[in-house]
This record gives sequence, C-alpha cells and structure tokens, in this order.
Amino acid sequence: MDFPALQNFIARRWQDDLLPVLTEYIAIPCQSPAFEPDWAERGHMQHAATLMTDWARARLADVPGAQVEVVTLPGRTPVIYLDVPGEGGAPVLVYGHLDKQPPMDGWSHGRDAWTPSLEGERLYGRGGADDGYAIFAAILALQALRAQGLQHPRCSILIEACEESGSGDLPHYIEHLADRIGVPAVVIALDAGCGNYEQLWLTTSLRGQVAGTLSVRVLEEGVHSGDASGVVASSFRIARHLLSRLEDPGSGEIAAEFQVAIPESRREQAQAAAAALGAGLHAQLPLTAGLRPVDEDPAELLLNRAWRAQLAITGLDGMPGVADAAAVMQPATRLKLSLRLPPTLDADAAAVRLKAMLEDDPPYRSQVAFRVDMVSKGWHAPATAPWLAESLERASQAAFGASGALIGGGGGIPFLAMLGERYPDAQFVVTGVLGPQSNAHGPNEFLHLPTAQRITAVVASLLHDAQAAPAAVALDSANPAAAPAVA
Repeated sequence: MDFPALQNFIARRWQDDLLPVLTEYIAIPCQSPAFEPDWAERGHMQHAATLMTDWARARLADVPGAQVEVVTLPGRTPVIYLDVPGEGGAPVLVYGHLDKQPPMDGWSHGRDAWTPSLEGERLYGRGGADDGYAIFAAILALQALRAQGLQHPRCSILIEACEESGSGDLPHYIEHLADRIGVPAVVIALDAGCGNYEQLWLTTSLRGQVAGTLSVRVLEEGVHSGDASGVVASSFRIARHLLSRLEDPGSGEIAAEFQVAIPESRREQAQAAAAALGAGLHAQLPLTAGLRPVDEDPAELLLNRAWRAQLAITGLDGMPGVADAAAVMQPATRLKLSLRLPPTLDADAAAVRLKAMLEDDPPYRSQVAFRVDMVSKGWHAPATAPWLAESLERASQAAFGASGALIGGGGGIPFLAMLGERYPDAQFVVTGVLGPQSNAHGPNEFLHLPTAQRITAVVASLLHDAQAAPAAVALDSANPAAAPAVA
C-alpha cells in the first residue's frame, strides 16, 4: 500500500465527491422516530436513504456483485444494506446510522441544524458527524483500496434509521438479514467520539442507562405557603430526600449496588488517556467562569465518565418559572432521572433496584412513583486479537502521525451490546469523529473534516489488513487471555 497516495486520493474525493452529498444530507430533517413519530408520512427518512443509496450505487457500479438496497420491514424504519464482495480474509461489518436528533435552540453565528455551514475545517449542521458521514467514508475507503489494485475482504455495510431512538428496529433487521450478513469477524462502528483530533481513538466501553420519571405528590392542589409550610412537607424536599438514597448530595457518589469493580487494564488505559488529554477533557466543555471539575485528576474524571455510575436530572415539572412564582406550595414535583451505569452492570436488574429504592417507605406516606422509561445495556469490548492491534497502531501512525489511544465512552450505544451478543466471537473497532466541542445532539454540532479523512484512511488500511488475516480472527474461546486487552 502506498499510504500517501491513499491519503491524497481520499482527500480529493472528500472535497470533490463526499462533501457535496454530505452537505445535502445534513439539510434533510430526518429526525429519529422518538422525536418525529410521523416520520413515514413526512418522508424525510426515505429522502435520506434514497440520497445515500443513489450515491453508493453509482460509486460501486464497477464492483462485480456489489449490492445496494433499502430494506424496509412493515411498520419499521428502513435500513440501508450494502454487500461488497471481497477476496477472502476476515469478513467485515461496518455500522452507521442516518437518523438525527432534533435541531435544538442555541445555534450561533447564523448557523442552523438543517442549514449546512462550512467554516474552515468544520462542517456545521445536524447529523454530519453523528453519523451520516459513515456510509460515505466506508465506501470511499473501499474505493481508495481498489484505486491501487489492493484487495479487501467481503464487506457488509448496514445503516439504520432509529439509533437515536434506541435502535429498537435493528434486532429485527439483523435477524431478517442474518443469512446475507453471515458471521462477521470484525465489526467497525463509526458512531463514537475521539478525545482529540491528533490521534486515533478507540472506544473500549460504553455505559448502560436507566432513565425514568420520579413523581412525588403531597397535595391535591396548590396551597398558600404560609398555611402549609411546616405542616406539610414540600414535594420538592421529599424528592430531594429520595434522591439522597441514590446519590450522596455532597460527593455525588452513587450507591454501592450500582457500582462495579473497575478492571485494572481500564484503569491503566485511563491513565494513558489522561496523559494525552490533560485538562482538555473538561476544558472543552462550556464551563462557567471559574468552575472546577469534580476531581483534579484527569484519570479519575475519565473513570467517572466511563466506569462509575452517575446521576443527572434532565427535566423538572411542577414548579412555575421564577418570574411567575407566587407564595404557593406546589402540590407535586416530577423529575426526569438519567442514571448512567457501569458497562458491565446488569441494566435490567439496576432498573428494578432503582424503582424499589425510590418507592419503598415513602416519607410522610406521600404518593411516590418511579416510572422506568428506558433501559439500555452497557458494552465492554472483548480483548483484541494481535493482528488487529498491530493493524490499528500502524494505521494511527500512518494517518495521524501518532499512536492510537483508548478511552471509555460516557454515553450509551444500545446496538453495540446487541451486536456483541449476536456475534460473540467478533472483534470490535469502535471509533468516530466526535471530538472536542463537536457537540453531538446540541447546538453547533460539527464534523471535523481532517479527522473524518484520517478515519477514512484508517478504515481503508484496516480493511486491507483484514483481507490478509485468517477468517477466524476471534480469540480462541478456550484461551481468551491469549491476546492483550487493548480494544
């Protein structure tokens, strides 16, 4: 492989071929079904799928046997499925998604979620980095190899349309397409983040989550606070008391039953990632002036974000705005809770424990209920086969000029747990372009174009190496410790 020539080919195609179609895709408001229940009637999802498949079909027209199609099961969001024949080696499945989060307020400098804006090396707009670029990058990686006459293994590309809604339709498509997909030896997911834009970052784990609504009622209607305070406990105080069962109000530490022992290898990797990131881990967040992070040690912050349970209150009902507040004790309070869980904790069992913890023995016999709205499993990467670890390090050095880095993800990606269960012997490469300030799901989301091009080159290099790898690249099930745990 002539890697500089590969990079030049990718850079030219990104500029001349990918950027226009990706810009067109960003302008399509194809919100995920959880945010746009009438998605089928609106037609945006189909528009995006057609745009992608038309582009892909034209780029793979000269590949004998290549298949590109939109697959739609009744009552479900569509998936795009591509099957590109190869020359032996380790069959690869590449994953991405085309559905998007809502636009959200707060976009600055005339930017807008559905109005793409190219500013220097950043392409602003919803969905480009999360992760509409994936299908285009995967196909370009194949094109770059074929331009040099280089071989690659059989490559399946699967793009779903409900990832932002929890990937509820994906298992049905994996089952429907099982015979066509076969059993991949390597799964590449391009929907993750990166700690910086200077090296290849590989995600080693993702947290699980229990989200739900805590409701506390003490009155049938609002009462003058002068009459009720001191006689009736406020619903807000009771809610605060219930939360203290789960979270220490001083330290923020979550109850022990929601914690796990952190693997020593992940502690070591957090130390290495902290050395690369330093204060950049929290400095890239829009902190208020003078705010300190919860710990001065970046490695501990990384472990907090990846391996320790954390609670966030993401919504509140029952309180008027400050400008409208009167001297009235409100009858009820409702809080939306998001409890992030360690990757290896049983999320379903955690949901049962959380409900019992919040509902049992309600203070003052108040009416307390916790409704579980969503449960998401965590994911922990299997150990990496030696050939793959070597391939990824070579690719990082060639594309970025630096060694790769490993990091635990703070969010959750439900499809990874599902694919891990479906393909237990597969190797996983989870990476992406969502780096500092890229702000997925928020205002001013952007795609860092140089990183996207380098990730494309990494994928091409990995696909080339996978062609030379043995078809059975997974670890020997009888000796899973044979390879280093670096993935």
